[in-house]
Amino acid sequence: MTDVKTRIEETIKSNDVVLYMKGTKTMPQCGFSSRVAGVLNYLGVDYVDVNVLADEEIRQGIKDYSDWPTIPQLYVKGEFVGGCDIVTEMTLSGELDELFDAKGISYNKEAAEQIRAANS
Repeated sequence: MTDVKTRIEETIKSNDVVLYMKGTKTMPQCGFSSRVAGVLNYLGVDYVDVNVLADEEIRQGIKDYSDWPTIPQLYVKGEFVGGCDIVTEMTLSGELDELFDAKGISYNKEAAEQIRAANS
């Protein structure tokens, strides 16, 4: 059995986009996780969801790994992006589009514009 840090690193390094969340992308178990998963789902981003409620070691381990106290946590190409508030702000400002473009992540640009238009 590998330690939790190794398990987290392997998941983050072997997937372009990873969301550590409470619940799953199809059934989030908290509002913050639901918001971030909702953005990624609406944008059509291909991502791996890791349900921290299913594994207490991962639930605490991801907080230690990122030195970030809350869930959800979004990683893109191995880089920690942030939690719900940061992802929301980045979506509305267009920074998330820029990050996805820079990292070569496929997403629906029109859907991103629709989110911004609906929240302006």
